Amino acid sequence: MSQMSIHLPNSLHEAVKRLAAQDTISTDQFVTLAVAEKVSALMTLYWVEKRGGRTPTAARYAELIAKAPDIEPKADDF
Repeated sequence: MSQMSIHLPNSLHEAVKRLAAQDTISTDQFVTLAVAEKVSALMTLYWVEKRGGRTPTAARYAELIAKAPDIEPKADDF
């Protein structure tokens, strides 16, 4: 595991301590979760932008739906 030293404004540091205490986790855990959330959001955005024009069109969706069998769902499918 790596160690990192960061400088936070006092108000932000106090908010982190207060919120971490409310969730009964350490400030380290709180900051780790916050960074993980931000990284996940940015990686998702990157993935969506990278996929860009590969999103299926309405015509492609209609083509896929047409291939599905025309049968009633089983009772336990709900």
